Amino acid sequence: ELTSLVAGSLMTLVEKDGIDPRLLASLRVHLDWLQYSANFREPLVVRRTIDGLGRPLPLAEIAIDLRQADPDRLVEGLAGALKTIGSADDRDGRVMLDDFRPLRESLIWRFNHLFWERVGEWESASGRGFEAALPGGKSDANDPQAVADTVADFYRLLDDLAGHGQLPNEIYGLEIGVGSGEHPRLWLDAFKALDDRHGSGYYSKLRYVFGDYSLFTLERARAAVGPHAPLVQLVQMDALNPFKALPSLRFKVLYVHLTNVYDNLIFDEMVRRDGRVYLVEARAYLSAASVERIETDFGVSGAELPGLVGRLLEVGPDVMGDQARGVAFWRGIWGALKLEERLRALDEVDEDHVPPGLTRVHLDDLLAEAPDDVRFHISRGAAESFANTLPLLHPRGSLQVQDIFVSGMEEYRQGFRGPGKLDGSVVTWVNGALLRAVGRRAGYDVHFTPYKYRPGSRTSILHTTQRA
Repeated sequence: ELTSLVAGSLMTLVEKDGIDPRLLASLRVHLDWLQYSANFREPLVVRRTIDGLGRPLPLAEIAIDLRQADPDRLVEGLAGALKTIGSADDRDGRVMLDDFRPLRESLIWRFNHLFWERVGEWESASGRGFEAALPGGKSDANDPQAVADTVADFYRLLDDLAGHGQLPNEIYGLEIGVGSGEHPRLWLDAFKALDDRHGSGYYSKLRYVFGDYSLFTLERARAAVGPHAPLVQLVQMDALNPFKALPSLRFKVLYVHLTNVYDNLIFDEMVRRDGRVYLVEARAYLSAASVERIETDFGVSGAELPGLVGRLLEVGPDVMGDQARGVAFWRGIWGALKLEERLRALDEVDEDHVPPGLTRVHLDDLLAEAPDDVRFHISRGAAESFANTLPLLHPRGSLQVQDIFVSGMEEYRQGFRGPGKLDGSVVTWVNGALLRAVGRRAGYDVHFTPYKYRPGSRTSILHTTQRA
């Protein structure tokens, strides 16, 4: 119904409001349903296109979020959008916090960094742990049956190694992104119970490494595992490069587990329209209405906001003098933050957007299996983390990643895949087809299986097998 309303409104604007019909020849209108209720989009947005030198190109897009759109204001919104397409820069009272840049360099990642660095203060202000923001109010990693099945598979691996005289004296496990610590506690409980039942003595050989950026999170997770704490080693690490933090464990780790880590790492987005490939660039801003609200709530002027936000990202909520007020300011800015987007055409020699370790050829392979008209993620952070985790794996080791994956390029035509906001952090779907390319390069096949333990879950499980 809204599709017909959009088409009819455009015709009306051409016929009655004098909109140049030639504008429609190079205009695309996209209707989306943004499943993240907190996201970076206005109900109706305009995207312009530029070439590699920043010169405008004819193609333009209007994107409408069906979840936010008000049918009664649609004609007015479309009229305003059409009038701004030809203008160089219509800010409409917005306060810009950033310049146009690839999404991997966007200001949103500095907010993401701040969240994980000061997550305790955010949780105190919100009154809930960050995992409560996940679908169902908890992590899929913490389902007892899912954990029991994983432990049983791992135990069979250890039995097989022991039977062939190949079991190491120290059995290393690695949890990257430890969350609340509930998953490793459940895993260790199940592992010890199975070991006690069989009397194999594997538990006494276990060395479980917790890796996370946040020291606060690491300490909390160790406390959460209770009696298993003596087995735990805390390692502060950047999820993009686990190997750098653990070079001594090369080829030694028998079990690696991650949940909802890859969907929180840097990415780019690319668009293919009419056979041409574009890179999405974005700049962060606050709408005029948001600025007015923040001015009222915090007694600051709109002109001060770019500087205040910059200092917030440098020193944290202490920027406001009073910590509680600073956290409220941080939460208010993050909640209001939006991204304006434009599309920059790529030429054949431009490889800045290619993740480390891959080449333009790999992206051409992805495009070969993609629909003709598509927008998709280049999950460069996930690809980098994955590539830098594989060297830690024992030749018989198991890598299990629970996350929201797009397993094939055609799935990008089936709906919006992010980014969204999850509490104070960024979340987006992960391009599994890209991870397959990374795995092949490292000698691994990558497989995805549905998460079967929660009806309606969008989680998939990535696991690897070494190629013969």
